[in-house]
Amino acid sequence: MYVHLGIDGASARLRRTGGPSRSGRSCPGAGPRTLARVNAAECTPADLLRSALAADPARPLVTFYDDATGERVELSVATFSNWVAKTANLLQGDLAAEPGDRVALLLPAHWQTAVWLLACASVGVVADLGGDAGAADLVVSGPDTLDAARACTGERVALALRPLGGRFPQTPDGFVDYAVEVPGQGDRFQPYAPVAPKAPALIVAGAEYTGAEVVERARADAPALGLTGPGSRLLSGLPYDTWEGLSAGLYAPLATGGSVVLCRHLDRLDEDAVAKRIESERVTATRR
Repeated sequence: MYVHLGIDGASARLRRTGGPSRSGRSCPGAGPRTLARVNAAECTPADLLRSALAADPARPLVTFYDDATGERVELSVATFSNWVAKTANLLQGDLAAEPGDRVALLLPAHWQTAVWLLACASVGVVADLGGDAGAADLVVSGPDTLDAARACTGERVALALRPLGGRFPQTPDGFVDYAVEVPGQGDRFQPYAPVAPKAPALIVAGAEYTGAEVVERARADAPALGLTGPGSRLLSGLPYDTWEGLSAGLYAPLATGGSVVLCRHLDRLDEDAVAKRIESERVTATRR
């Protein structure tokens, strides 16, 4: 199943009054055609996404494979940004998340997880990968972690992680279905309060990072990952439960103007099949 996935914005509605809003702060010093001048100390991952959108909205950003289902989804910068804006509106509006709140993301390496990571960065909440749902303000769960997610006393969101972003046949008790709620959200997002680059933004494998640290570390990782600048294309089969997996699978390609081929269940392919994917996707570097 090979698709280019987008959300139809024609029927989208904004959750706030005053009409369409601005996307938010751009990275200080970053011109509309470059990421090279971004000052990491003054920047968040959401700022990087805005810079990427200004530079080249049509280029691929995330290409996702699930080798258990045969799914392939390709998201351009513009399409990915639209999903992020809608998800951030859901998070800030309907779910009433505020800067500093902690969101436990009980999700695998998946294109929708990448969307949630950037939506959290846009709102200013802390994304806790695999975190304790019982200690979180909100939880976002895949279909395999619903029992653990029920420990959260705040809002609970469930993702079916089905091809084409499909919904659950029946919404799990105690949850809202992301695929039901997100399409009607606004296509533009503006945080109620500016997101501080030095505020906590991410927790993974027990380590906490500010937004600025995520950007700085991602850019520092790029050379070792084989990301040499715009046009670089990294295939990652790493899970999202470590910094290394998150950097290779999202942040470093975003920070350098590259793109990622994110593969779930890559171990189900033999070496010949992996080699064919590397060739067909014009991959320039791999992390497995």
